[in-house]
Amino acid sequence: MRIVVTNCNTTRAMTDEIVRGARAAAGPGTTVTGLTPAWGPESAEGWLDSHLSAAAVLDTLRTYEGPYDAVVMAGFGEHGREGARELVDVPVVDITEAAAHLACLLGRRYGVVTTLDRSRGQIEDSLRTAGVDRNCAAVVGTGLHVLDVDASLRTEEAFVAAAERACAAGAEVLVLGCAGMTGLRRAVADRLGLPVVDGVAAAVKLAESLVGLGLTTSRAGGYAKPLPKRRSWGAPADDRP
Repeated sequence: MRIVVTNCNTTRAMTDEIVRGARAAAGPGTTVTGLTPAWGPESAEGWLDSHLSAAAVLDTLRTYEGPYDAVVMAGFGEHGREGARELVDVPVVDITEAAAHLACLLGRRYGVVTTLDRSRGQIEDSLRTAGVDRNCAAVVGTGLHVLDVDASLRTEEAFVAAAERACAAGAEVLVLGCAGMTGLRRAVADRLGLPVVDGVAAAVKLAESLVGLGLTTSRAGGYAKPLPKRRSWGAPADDRP
């Protein structure tokens, strides 16, 4: 089984970190390939970055020529999920949606701990579109920029402080609200005594399940293949449909 994991920004070090987390979650026989967009924001933090990121990720998938059986989109709350499902012929699993679905199986209400507070609106909208917002108790920011997130004690402390606010709002399960947080799950779960869902790992396991069951995106309605027409994907010389 071959899974492609798309970073939502151009920072290769973050792609490498995401891939490490994805490979740790993958089952025997599953290969994970990370894709980094050639253009777009270095980190997705806000509506403008998110829309640019979506176009860049779709362009990356459009031009990727390697064989793959599923796509994991590793941008928490970022746009592009629905477009990717139209574009490719394999299952597309978004880490935001995957984490929320698994969290709903573990507790009545979950909380998302993310980076900057400005990302909360996007995440709330993404959860609403996916139909899992009713179970979300809170989306809480740590105050950390995306590129400042790492496995350090500083990041862990910021996460725990934000998680405590989510728990005060009624969260029984916590979700890591940034793909770059993938290495934090075990440490913060032990400290908080609550289930903590890593979206990258959740998406990889759901992608494996869909492929193993022989399931892929329905073409009956909203995710029908894109209409045949000429589209400009950036450079004027690129006239491919």
